[in-house]
Amino acid sequence: MTEPVRLLLIWFGALSAFTLLLFGWDKGMAKLGRRRVPERSLLLACLVGGAAGGLVGMYLFHHKIRKPKFYVTVPLLLILDAAILAVVLIRT
Repeated sequence: MTEPVRLLLIWFGALSAFTLLLFGWDKGMAKLGRRRVPERSLLLACLVGGAAGGLVGMYLFHHKIRKPKFYVTVPLLLILDAAILAVVLIRT
């Protein structure tokens, strides 16, 4: 495995883990009626490489699955992440 591919996989993995935890935290705060993570922050975490974790978090925690902003955007961002990975794989 080339260095750029390895670094990209580490980036996606770390951001996905963080995003999964962020979705879980937000769901927990919602249940407690406490201060929430802004939707913008959740989507930004997905945008910068955490889309896989965001999608898993949505369905694992049953969180934001009825909001079109999430059930449309997060899978599209996951496709974007896959496309970026494919381009890096092809170029190396």
